[in-house]
Amino acid sequence: MLLASAASTQVLTLEATRDNTLFEDAQGDTSNGSGPSLFTGRISQGRIRRTLVRFDVRSVLPIGASIDSVSLRLHVSSSSDPFARVLRVHRALANWGEGASASSGGSGAPAQPGDATWLHAFFPATFWISPGGDFAPSPSASTSVAGVGDYTWRDSRLTADVQAWLGAGEDNGWIVIGDETEPGTARRFDSREHPTPAQRPQLTVHYSITTRASPQSWGDLKIRYR
Repeated sequence: MLLASAASTQVLTLEATRDNTLFEDAQGDTSNGSGPSLFTGRISQGRIRRTLVRFDVRSVLPIGASIDSVSLRLHVSSSSDPFARVLRVHRALANWGEGASASSGGSGAPAQPGDATWLHAFFPATFWISPGGDFAPSPSASTSVAGVGDYTWRDSRLTADVQAWLGAGEDNGWIVIGDETEPGTARRFDSREHPTPAQRPQLTVHYSITTRASPQSWGDLKIRYR
């Protein structure tokens, strides 16, 4: 008797379940957990912004799925300069929060309980090991980002992150690091709270599921392929 198996490929698009911005400041009391925008890069005054985003892959993808490829898409709604800047996506190494702070501007708002800030993974009591967030030193993906529009990150390392999260890996999402070498490089993304659904962060996952068919005898197979 033989067991036949077949793989079916499927595509799933997820919206972010959490996102936030880390605003560089000495007090660590600024955030934007519930605002319509996210920020990355260095603003004209010289301070740094970093975007956090997470998708709950375990709740929607079947256990045992093989992740074939993933793509992270963010919509830029404003750009500090017209030049293409390389933005890197790094795997976050610690859990972090999204609180009730909300601002439509790039200066953020007073942090609320549970917010991620430059110093805190969860304001006001849980700190990052390193100010500015704890993340893997090597990026999972990078892409050039210029003016307004949609931008996509794709890489086998990004795919590996999602595969690990679907298994035993801790899913803390990603942190988006902009060009921090000089002032005036910041980009504004639309967050998951943005009123236009098509402009919110999206993760598209191509995955395969292997199914095992009922047992077949040699006689059945001979008849089928005679």
